[in-house]
Amino acid sequence: MALLSNLLWQFLLVVVHLNRALVSWLRGRIRSVKGRLRERAMAALLLPLVGFMDYGKKYQQTLEANGTPVRGNRYATRRPQCLSDGRSLEKLPVHIGLLVAEEQPSYTDIANLVVWCIAVGISYVSIYDNYGIFQKNKARLLEGILQQQQELLGPGEAAKNKVEFISSSTDKNRQHVLSCGPTVKVLAPEDGKQSIVEAAQQLCRSVETKQRSFRDISVTLLDVLLRESKDVPDPELVVKFGPVDSTLGFLPWHIRLTEFISLPSHRDVAYEDLLGVLKRYARCQQRLGQ
Repeated sequence: MALLSNLLWQFLLVVVHLNRALVSWLRGRIRSVKGRLRERAMAALLLPLVGFMDYGKKYQQTLEANGTPVRGNRYATRRPQCLSDGRSLEKLPVHIGLLVAEEQPSYTDIANLVVWCIAVGISYVSIYDNYGIFQKNKARLLEGILQQQQELLGPGEAAKNKVEFISSSTDKNRQHVLSCGPTVKVLAPEDGKQSIVEAAQQLCRSVETKQRSFRDISVTLLDVLLRESKDVPDPELVVKFGPVDSTLGFLPWHIRLTEFISLPSHRDVAYEDLLGVLKRYARCQQRLGQ
């Protein structure tokens, strides 16, 4: 009986040792499998990134080989996209107005909007705010526009598409737009209703001094006096930024056929926002009083 108990006890010890050995072996196998799975997962995650970096290097080399400047900014690759977007629209405004109805204007965001407008193929861009801030700081605005234009188009293309900059109708040194390139015009409240008042006063003085007869006064004559440059067409589209539902005196004589589209703010505005506005304008039907 004692011998049988001893044999049973030894058998149990052997089973325990075998069990421990089996557990240790299984743990080792599981660690090995987990390690291989982890390596494969990491490889699967990193492979697209490596491929993307490779593609980026090749793309940069291609651009440099073609003489295209490569800059570290978010606009450098958008020039072809802007040109393509402009051509894809059914109609594009020749003259667009940017009406800022906000108290704190952002020069960088307005400069971006101007450059995007030029990039899609718009010839004339007018900038207006009710406080005349852009008019008072036109040098700062122009500097921002030229800087953003170079970043988007590159120095070579920016030189070919040099911006013609007009301050306002009060700038007596600039009466006609002679450039074939894009034109940017900065407007202030005095270019609106005040210009109509001044034109009416001029007509009254001409009648008073016998230079004209009261029969000569007509809408056509007033129109001639109000347009400091016949080369600049009326704006077909005005984009209003801000919560105010008003034109705020933006060129009242020139907007009888203008389409107005509003956006919440000009701050942090994206190119896609402007493109959405241009698509809305392209779809709209202008009956021109018919």
